[in-house]
Amino acid sequence: MAALSALAKHKLVFLGDQSVGKTSVITRFMYDKFDTTYQATIGIDFLSKTIYLEDRAVRLQLWDTAGQERFRSLIPSYIRDSSVAVIVYDVANRESFLNTSKWIAEVRAERGSDVIIVLVGNKTDLVDKREVSIEEADGRAREHGVMFVETSAKAGFNIKPLFSKIAAALPGMETVSTTKQEDMVDVNLKATSNTNQSDQRGGCAC
Repeated sequence: MAALSALAKHKLVFLGDQSVGKTSVITRFMYDKFDTTYQATIGIDFLSKTIYLEDRAVRLQLWDTAGQERFRSLIPSYIRDSSVAVIVYDVANRESFLNTSKWIAEVRAERGSDVIIVLVGNKTDLVDKREVSIEEADGRAREHGVMFVETSAKAGFNIKPLFSKIAAALPGMETVSTTKQEDMVDVNLKATSNTNQSDQRGGCAC
């Protein structure tokens, strides 16, 4: 059984407005690096990585979608067979947060309730430019019945815990313990928000 579990593959589609950091989150997870130059994703990019969770391995297939309007018609077909939809917004861009409701609705239209949806507030390193509070975003996540995590692809904050949390929530993972609490910053506690992240330099469009 362990060998069969190790072969499990799950499709994660990354959604969200342009320049919120979808590619940067994936790049930080895949290669543990951050590219300071911004290049918009054209169409769809695909990457794959095995993540190890307790006693088993899971193959995550990461589909990075373009945020530009001209590519929107491509996205429903990628949502259709996904296990997880990761909807990313920029905590320093309120409009990108407001648009997450549309992205969630689009996922629900294609997949109903047969999908894990994760709301991700990226760029928490932009402390002085924040336009969306943790409390407001957490409230929206609860309203829509989705998971919520804040990250900083630039600082590497909460990236690995995000994917561990996703992997633990996948079908067939019920017997595996969830992400260790000491590794995941609790978004419900102000005291644990990363307002003191070591990398708080100016933002980028990534």
